[in-house]
Amino acid sequence: MDALTEQDVQKYREDGYLVLEGVFSPEECEELRARMSEIVERMDVPSHCRTQFTTDHDEQLKTQGNADYFITSGDKIRFFFEKGVFDDKGEFTVPRERSLNKVGHALHAHEPLFKSITHSPKIQTLGKKLGLISPVILQSMYIFKQPGIGGEVTPHQDATFLYTEPLGRVMGVWIALEDATLHNGCLWFIPGSHNNGITRRMVRTPKGSFPLTDFIGREQNYDDSLFVPAPVKKGGLVLIHGEVVHRSAENTSDASRHVYTFHIMESENTRWSPENWLQPTEELPFPSLYA
Repeated sequence: MDALTEQDVQKYREDGYLVLEGVFSPEECEELRARMSEIVERMDVPSHCRTQFTTDHDEQLKTQGNADYFITSGDKIRFFFEKGVFDDKGEFTVPRERSLNKVGHALHAHEPLFKSITHSPKIQTLGKKLGLISPVILQSMYIFKQPGIGGEVTPHQDATFLYTEPLGRVMGVWIALEDATLHNGCLWFIPGSHNNGITRRMVRTPKGSFPLTDFIGREQNYDDSLFVPAPVKKGGLVLIHGEVVHRSAENTSDASRHVYTFHIMESENTRWSPENWLQPTEELPFPSLYA
């Protein structure tokens, strides 16, 4: 990948997302996949922590908001599963490597290989070209999009979950470790939708209350014809504005769609909401991208 051009920056600002091909080598992608395979092989997840993950509004409240395992995962490496991969006794019904929806949310802090990609000169250069002064890393995830069972991610805006004042200070970096295609669940965007604000927030509820999180507002209904696909080849990445509306379909193909993704916040003159589910901790303050 050549340096980000002024045209690229302008396109990102206009559309709210940008596809960049060829940022990382196939070898770098394979190293991340191999390391994740080792992590999955070693995972030991108590049955009460076998939380199923979805972005559907009501199920989020049930599975994420009610789960201390999720809300305390910001400075840890934890495992979140697809629907239907456990029987009524909590045993796997599929091979464990095919059971996961994602691993999060601090790979960038605790796994040297993922840390080196997150803070790589390529990513730092992107930040500088976009004018980021004091960017910090909020969270990171490895998303599997399993063949045949990789669940739909319904239309949403990342700022719903990662809210700042002012808005517009959060950006996702979505690195394709395999080709992301129309068949295995690539991202779809509504170009320009980052200019319309947000209609929903997920917030922590007061201490001692249950569930642990709740939603303020509701997600809008979006015209399906407005969505534009954003396929990207292995080693490419997608920059995602925190307010742009995006989704991905179920993976009904026989090919997985592994991704390493993380979120960056411009911390200069920005207030991170204390109501967000994700909070920095003494053990893991939000680290500088440029460190």
